[in-house]
Amino acid sequence: MDLNVRRSDLLRELHLFQGIVERKNTIPILANVLFEATDDDSLKLLATDLEVGLRCCCPAKVSKTGSLTIPAKKIYEIVRALPETEIQIRQGPKGSVEISADEFKSRMQTLPFEDFPKLAKPGEGLRRLLPREALREMVTKTQFAITGEDTRFFLNGALFVLSAEQMRLVATDGHRLALVSALRKSEKKDEEETSVILPKKTLLELARLLADGDGDVQYESTENHLFFEVNGRQLISRMIDAKFPSYERVIPEGNDKNIEFERDRLMSAIKRVAVLSSERSRAVKFLIDKEKVEVVSNSPEVGEAKEVLFVDYTGPKLEICFNAQYVLDFLGVTEAGGINLEFKDEKSQAVLRPGSTDGCDYTYVIMPMRV
Repeated sequence: MDLNVRRSDLLRELHLFQGIVERKNTIPILANVLFEATDDDSLKLLATDLEVGLRCCCPAKVSKTGSLTIPAKKIYEIVRALPETEIQIRQGPKGSVEISADEFKSRMQTLPFEDFPKLAKPGEGLRRLLPREALREMVTKTQFAITGEDTRFFLNGALFVLSAEQMRLVATDGHRLALVSALRKSEKKDEEETSVILPKKTLLELARLLADGDGDVQYESTENHLFFEVNGRQLISRMIDAKFPSYERVIPEGNDKNIEFERDRLMSAIKRVAVLSSERSRAVKFLIDKEKVEVVSNSPEVGEAKEVLFVDYTGPKLEICFNAQYVLDFLGVTEAGGINLEFKDEKSQAVLRPGSTDGCDYTYVIMPMRV
């Protein structure tokens, strides 16, 4: 292999691999990125942790085709530290690779590209187009609600439900539930509804890919794998083989009380008050009374704090306790404006919703704490 590539082109792609490659793994080859120089003057790159993989491509001047694997973290750090210039990547002696740019020269050991795992390819399932901006918003508003270390596999991912006219994404960790739905138009009116569980890491990497660019996302699901094609990059993921809980039962229907808060004002109050909450429970109380809500924290080891918010409420006096971080997670991904808190009593699950939908319907269910 012998090629030249612009530093900015290569850095852009290598940056996307940093979340894919695990720093600690028992299979050394998984710490490397597979480089493939092709005769159509392009450099193809591939990385995987066996659960999630990413295929990318960038333009290059290829003098000699070939394949090799390079340590993902080291090549990224080298390229990032270089000035904007042209980088030469050339296969060296005894399984090494030589990387040079201007006056900089380096040599790294590689691992045999034949040992790099073969990843699944699309082409066996139904391909569908997903509206990019709606999908990006759905991922942003649900991924934080996924637990990462639960022995119940179905909670380590988010349920993705796709029909001809709608797509939904649902995530829960057993204490809260985030549900976002958005409209889509399928080319096939009789398209069958499907549902899969997307692993948490898949959503994190999908969010990276959706952060920049435009155009629809091409999605395909096969028996065991999921494929998202975004701006010419392909994210490959195993799906979680489990049954997601009936999330519809968690969403309360009898919440007859409602308070509208100003989002920035509520978020600021909770942040300030939560400083003196218990570090273990992160509990803050909402003391709800006529035309006001007191946000209160109290910890014997730390101290106490409170802040009053004036609201339009004429119902009975109530005291509800929430995990401050759970509420802040929701407020952090909603736009400025009105936030509605719907509740029934001190023990039943409450619901937070943004005042305006802005294209996506967002429902956030949160269980009160008992302290």
